[in-house]
Amino acid sequence: MKNIHNKVKKIGLIVNPISGMGGSVGLKGTDGDIYKKAIEMGATPIAPDRVSELLSQIKRKNEIFFLVAPGIMGADYIKDQGYNFDIIGEISDPSGPQDTKRIAKKMIDSTIELLVFCGGDGTARDIYDAIGLQKPVVAIPAGVKMFSSVFALNPKAAAQIIDKFIEEFVETQEKEVLDINEELVRKDKLESKLYGYLKVPKILSLIQSSKVGSKFGKTVEQNKQEIAQFIVENMTSDVLYLLGPGTTVKTIADYLKSPKTLLGIDAIYNKKIIGNDLNEIGILELLKEHKIAQIIISPIGGQGFIFGRGNKQITPQILRIIGKNNVKIIATEEKLKELECLRIDTGDNEVDDIFKGFTKVIIGYKEELIIEIKC
Repeated sequence: MKNIHNKVKKIGLIVNPISGMGGSVGLKGTDGDIYKKAIEMGATPIAPDRVSELLSQIKRKNEIFFLVAPGIMGADYIKDQGYNFDIIGEISDPSGPQDTKRIAKKMIDSTIELLVFCGGDGTARDIYDAIGLQKPVVAIPAGVKMFSSVFALNPKAAAQIIDKFIEEFVETQEKEVLDINEELVRKDKLESKLYGYLKVPKILSLIQSSKVGSKFGKTVEQNKQEIAQFIVENMTSDVLYLLGPGTTVKTIADYLKSPKTLLGIDAIYNKKIIGNDLNEIGILELLKEHKIAQIIISPIGGQGFIFGRGNKQITPQILRIIGKNNVKIIATEEKLKELECLRIDTGDNEVDDIFKGFTKVIIGYKEELIIEIKC
């Protein structure tokens, strides 16, 4: 190991190389052996680009000494980035949760001051199992769901947190790690429970909140019905409508008395459902047949993400084809009250930049609100 100056921070880096691969193909996660099916369906790794973006955005790289997991769990992405680093531990082939847990423990034993990991909710649970609240973490979002509140908004935000951590003392806080039942998600049911807490640098503007479920009550449900009525009354013939996940959007299909998956992407044409639980390939095939298309989406409660969380079937390629002007955002007034802005994190900075800025959100029957979209 190289000599480390006293002011240099020792930071661990662990990457889940298969995180997020189920998103574009509509598998809603990669827990267990599902990643094998994702590969068969043409999914490609997401984590390498997310980690490379993080490493390229850190400004104080000369003040860091990284301890990294071997190969595809860390070393492959850092070796040409100009950092001082050492490789710690060994990984299996294929790598898995047991490697994450074992290497995280080794990093704690090697007196790291901060652990950076890239993955989704499953990876966060593995890190919690290994280290609990022993050291603060910075989580780079790369999974499909990421409902836990430990994740940075995006890789750039994660880099800013690391820079701030190096520059000065940063207070930490305990943030939720959620246990999401992927088997139920694939059956279109969302069940989450508190799994534990991880210690996160307290920089609230750079950390996402945990997902907040839609509150049920007469007022909220009436609000959803008003939105659905307005959307349906203004649907145009011969236009393909792609409906995103969530209870607010599902109300549109309910209004039409059509079946819709709660957590998937569905297609409506001339007020009839023509596609359920579509993945990226299915959406692209429909876009070849229908030249005019719109997306109707609702932000995730408590987080504000419109794309990049829970709807990764809508990929940057699809968003380029459809364009910003053909995206309708809907939300109840109660949901928007919880949000200071909307957010986007598709993994493609050019696409994210297209959507940044002020936009209209439909919040009722003939009612709109202007709100800013940030990355």
